[in-house]
Amino acid sequence: MRTSPPFRADHVGSLLRPQELLRARQTLTGDELRAAEDAAIRDVVRKQREVGLQSATDGEFRRSSWHMDFIYRLGGIGQADDEKITVRFHNERGDIEFTPAALRVHDRITLNEPIFADAFTFLRDTAGEGVTPKLTIPSPSMVHYRGGPAAIDPKVYPDVEEFWHDLSAAYAEQVRRIGELGCTYLQFDDTSLAYLNDPAQRAELAERGDDADHMHLRYIKQINAALAAKPDGMTVTTHMCRGNFRSSWAASGSYDFVAEALFNELNVDGFFLEYDDERSGGFEPLRFVPKGKMIVLGLVTTKHGELESKDTLKRRIDEAAKYVDLDQLCLSPQCGFSSTVEGNELTEEQQFAKLRLIVETAQEVWG
Repeated sequence: MRTSPPFRADHVGSLLRPQELLRARQTLTGDELRAAEDAAIRDVVRKQREVGLQSATDGEFRRSSWHMDFIYRLGGIGQADDEKITVRFHNERGDIEFTPAALRVHDRITLNEPIFADAFTFLRDTAGEGVTPKLTIPSPSMVHYRGGPAAIDPKVYPDVEEFWHDLSAAYAEQVRRIGELGCTYLQFDDTSLAYLNDPAQRAELAERGDDADHMHLRYIKQINAALAAKPDGMTVTTHMCRGNFRSSWAASGSYDFVAEALFNELNVDGFFLEYDDERSGGFEPLRFVPKGKMIVLGLVTTKHGELESKDTLKRRIDEAAKYVDLDQLCLSPQCGFSSTVEGNELTEEQQFAKLRLIVETAQEVWG
């Protein structure tokens, strides 16, 4: 098995919040809430160790949302008064909406302090020997994708290039500062690079004034700028999915539209790719993956509790290995189990059964 991330058996990051923590979030504040979060994180880290994972996250237990909790803490970005973002998600029963507060870039973007620093140091000190603590944060692309040109005050950024420069500089400082705290496994979560494979999503971007056909190239450029001076010894991966909210999804489309540029130009060490159903297309885009890059196949769904078959997982790994060397492959869930505090529609027992299945399958495939 691999001794450095991404690991043969890995996971995206978020985990179902236990009921006692959900109750605590409704009734407690301050130090009392922090103590409840600490206890829940200690327990979930222990459970990750017990199923055999080599990495551990805090389950994003201190967050309400995988991305907005981070984005709103960047200097110069705030919530818009009385305005919401509406993201429509789909499932077999119909549509539901995710409506976070809209964001506004009201001042020059800066990093006032490293974001999630206390959360990471607690995880670092809790993970224990032999387990790598992993921090997940939204990619810089998400700041732009969520708001678009209308979210950027033209008085602050009359030249949009200055916006991109400041955004990547703030992220570069975040990467540096979190590296100083001992982070060796950092993940940029980025739904935008998967959404852009969907013609309907590109049409929405074009309608709001973006160059939708080339947006992925801009995003790759800005992520690379954020990582240009990443600390030695830090592994950076990116995770891409097509939406994950209460067991629902937002976009469809194979990776073909972004694949060649993504795999060859994005300067990350590994890619967590959603591949749990037909919405993600086939494995053919993996032919563009160069030597030295790792692909983590998200073959196990987090959207329902039914356990996948080991034989099916092994067959699909073999199919992917027709396009990229087996030694460059790993296995994971297709997304987190709880991208927002609400979580997906399965139990904690089912969640850990899926993680255990991933570990066992990876051991049988890679030894």
